[in-house]
Amino acid sequence: MQQILREKLWDYIVSHNPELILGLQDEFSVTAYLTEKVRGVNPLIEVMLAEQKPQYIIEEACLQEMTAELRPSKFLYIREIVEEEFPEQFGALQESGTLTYEIINLIGECRPLFDELEFRENGENGSLRYAVMAQVDEYLK
Repeated sequence: MQQILREKLWDYIVSHNPELILGLQDEFSVTAYLTEKVRGVNPLIEVMLAEQKPQYIIEEACLQEMTAELRPSKFLYIREIVEEEFPEQFGALQESGTLTYEIINLIGECRPLFDELEFRENGENGSLRYAVMAQVDEYLK
């Protein structure tokens, strides 16, 4: 089950937090990170196995626990803004194969905004959205 959880965590990170991948690869710590995260949910696995929960339920609960600190995804948030508000640039970046790279750069550019204004998973913060849109517009010029 640990290998399955490592794979699911990796898949989640690839699609929701690719900026984390770059940091982990720079530090040569991808395997250590994944192993530590899976090790952290071992008590949950044991409890759920004792309760005879189905494997898919255990996997989903563990994935939720392992990814809690990674949510909400700044990557998906900015990607959505670029796609909706800057469709021409989005298409050009997608076409050139640099979309992910540029969105990761935009996360860095917008980090002060995320720190200053509340970034939450549920409920839109209009001030943050407009501030991020302005930063994206400036970046794309």
